[in-house]
Amino acid sequence: MAKPDNRADNVEHLQNSIDHTIENMNEAEDYLSEHADEISPQEREQIESKNERRRESLNAFRSEIKDEAENQQ
Repeated sequence: MAKPDNRADNVEHLQNSIDHTIENMNEAEDYLSEHADEISPQEREQIESKNERRRESLNAFRSEIKDEAENQQ
């Protein structure tokens, strides 16, 4: 038998994901700042691309939180 759909803590889980993603972005930016002259252009591009994907994920997470908030009303 399927478990009932319990969405009570979805916003909390989404917020945790946002916090974790922001933390990873900041760490990557710090790494780039500290080691810019030591890393290859390819590595720099990879880190910058990953942070761009993280920004896109943040927008999706925020949209999901908005949807969840609307559904809980």
